[in-house]
Amino acid sequence: MSRIVLGVLGVLLALYVVFGFVLPALFGLLKFVLVLAVVAFVVVALVTAVAKLKK
Repeated sequence: MSRIVLGVLGVLLALYVVFGFVLPALFGLLKFVLVLAVVAFVVVALVTAVAKLKK
């Protein structure tokens, strides 16, 4: 009986860790990468536009 109870508690703790720490960290990382990609796109677009205007 205690084995079942400890197994259920282990599963609940694992779900708490996944939904409490891992998923928010992944979404935060994804948001950071998305912002970084947008900034990189703007920089490349500006450099390309300036280079074409100089010709």
